[in-house]
Amino acid sequence: MNKVLLIYTGGTIGMGKNSLTGALEPLDFNHLVDSMPEFKLIKTEIDVYQFTPPIDSSDMAPDKWAHLVRIIMRGYQKYDGFVILHGTDTMAYTASALSFLLENLTKPVILTGSQLPIGQLRTDGKENLITSIELASLKDADGHARVPEVCVYFSGRLIRGNRSTKINAEGFHAFDSFNYPHLCDAGVSFTFHDHHILRPDFSKQMIAHLSMDPNVVVFSLFPGVQEHIVNNVLLSKEVRGIVMRTFGSGNAPQAAWLQHTLREAANRGIVVVNISQCVAGSVEMARYDTGCQLKQNGVVSGHDSTVEAAVTKLMFLLARHKDPNVIRGLMNRSLAGEISV
Repeated sequence: MNKVLLIYTGGTIGMGKNSLTGALEPLDFNHLVDSMPEFKLIKTEIDVYQFTPPIDSSDMAPDKWAHLVRIIMRGYQKYDGFVILHGTDTMAYTASALSFLLENLTKPVILTGSQLPIGQLRTDGKENLITSIELASLKDADGHARVPEVCVYFSGRLIRGNRSTKINAEGFHAFDSFNYPHLCDAGVSFTFHDHHILRPDFSKQMIAHLSMDPNVVVFSLFPGVQEHIVNNVLLSKEVRGIVMRTFGSGNAPQAAWLQHTLREAANRGIVVVNISQCVAGSVEMARYDTGCQLKQNGVVSGHDSTVEAAVTKLMFLLARHKDPNVIRGLMNRSLAGEISV
């Protein structure tokens, strides 16, 4: 029998109503199991690790990503796969972070959750949980994991974790991947899209990393953006990396002060990454003159990266490398399938 470790961090899937306020709050994992008798019918052997206390996903942070890595690292030889129950709000950030922290991953790490608590009649949590466990336990004809990468599973879609984005706060189709196809579509049967699934070197060990440098800021351009506000943020002495969300295919205003600020930041060793505010498509800094100016001032392309992947990749690289030029080069390489280059 295959064996999966279920890691319960918290989130809507295990929430209940506070009797005093009526607000949803994380409950003990035993509540989740009691609300789901089907759990006992799953054929895969399951062990459980619970965050104590469970956390709201809004409180997810790099130290908790390191905690998840340690849990997976300790059980890596014992389990065929891992399922992480996680709140939806920051699930794409955690999935992206883990894809970089778990180098040469050879087993599935699937994040899932729900839009409705599992104890509610119309919950989407039961299907998401059961299917995630089944996907995490599957192997191919060679005995290797069927999907050996960090994924998000939600409402019939298995998505590469560092390509995922939360798209809906109310509907059950809460996640999608705009710049990369689904890895598997789960209907009556599983339809795997094998040529889109990462194939690691199964002869090599997984390398676990624990450090992230959170001295990063996300900066969105908009018409009327003010010089003094931008300078106060971008030229802060603590900032080491900037994810700049530009217009269209990577364009920015041609204002002299903005170009000067970006050039000054780059000269100080700050890594500035250009990603588009559009949900689909890629940054092409050579297409228009405005994009070319950014490149000339030291800004590097984030290609078709999501915000979540760009932020966590930058945190990961800043923790590993001191030379900003090395980091700029690696931001233009695909480390875990996060960009198309």
